[in-house]
Amino acid sequence: MKFATYIANNILTYGSVVETGNGLMFTDVGAENGHDLTHWIESNKMDELKELASNLEPVYKEQDIAYQVPILMGEKIVCIGVNYANRNAEYKDDSALPKYPSVFLRYLDSFVGHNQNMVRPPESDKLDYEGEIVIIIGKGGRRIPREEALDHIAGLTLMNEGTLRDWVRHAKFNVTQGKNFERSGVIGPWMMTADEVIDYSNLDIQTRVNGEIRQNDNTSNLMFPFDFIISYLSTFMTLKPGDMISTGTPNGAGARFDPPIYLKPGDIVEVEAAGIGILKNGVEDEF
Repeated sequence: MKFATYIANNILTYGSVVETGNGLMFTDVGAENGHDLTHWIESNKMDELKELASNLEPVYKEQDIAYQVPILMGEKIVCIGVNYANRNAEYKDDSALPKYPSVFLRYLDSFVGHNQNMVRPPESDKLDYEGEIVIIIGKGGRRIPREEALDHIAGLTLMNEGTLRDWVRHAKFNVTQGKNFERSGVIGPWMMTADEVIDYSNLDIQTRVNGEIRQNDNTSNLMFPFDFIISYLSTFMTLKPGDMISTGTPNGAGARFDPPIYLKPGDIVEVEAAGIGILKNGVEDEF
């Protein structure tokens, strides 16, 4: 089942996504039961949430809502860099495959929801796209064994991990600045629950800009698969329900073209992956 967080009638709420002959519609679980998605995840009551939602009639059409980031109350957004093997080769630096993943953090206010515009700041014209699959942690834990790691997933969502390429090079060892401009990335459109995933190691992912395919890969090519990432991160941090882990982007980002092709106002980016759906955003300048 899929659950979206959205604003309708100026009220923040959430509900299940229902496919109808007339397009998508949404139940309003929040109006009936309060809470938010994180409550059900951390209470280990996702089955109860799905049952509640299945007994509600959809009340909103897609045009009646404004999508928000699906998980608004998670503690951490952890991102894995250069995780697809082809992406590592794209750097053309003759480096060996890494032994451990590159890790950095992003903040919630650096993201907007589905169908909203990511924002290019006045400090840089080098805004780039990165389509990614995102793990939403269900059961938290520390030092999670790899063989148990997939049981800690509540669901998946998608990310356009918008990056200001020149700002990730402002310092010698970190990328934080270029990864956290406000509203520079997108998460959504919703959370797909883990029971809909057949095989985490065989999920297609594709990114399109203005209809042109720029990124196209499969999680079978990850250097660090989902179970490894969860186990590794939990070695030095306690993963908590609602935490989001972005698992890396394939090759084909705009910076790797010659000359680079960065995003500009009016561009439309679509990230499609894993049977989740399509995350879509436009681009605008910050004024």
